[in-house]
Amino acid sequence: MNEIQFDFEVPAAHPSLAGHFPGNPIVPGVLLLDHVMARLAAVTGRAMVRVQRVKFSSILKPGEAVRTHCVVEDERASFRVAVSRDSTWVLVAEGVGVVAAGARG
Repeated sequence: MNEIQFDFEVPAAHPSLAGHFPGNPIVPGVLLLDHVMARLAAVTGRAMVRVQRVKFSSILKPGEAVRTHCVVEDERASFRVAVSRDSTWVLVAEGVGVVAAGARG
């Protein structure tokens, strides 16, 4: 079992935010997943090849720093993404996916 934790944020200038939603931007779920999957692959060398389930519990605003906790065991990866708001951790998303057996390619 391999546990990793990392932080990231989506900058307000990210091109996908212009239309999601004008005047009140929120980070699209697919962009959030892309960041999680890319960082997981960069750290472990194993790509997430399929997301089996994901649940979004709260919105994420541009510029908010999130903390991601991932657990990789064999070919299964689970993740939880949370943001600190008013000194309280708020769950943004959690899910489970399948990672490639070997190094990503």
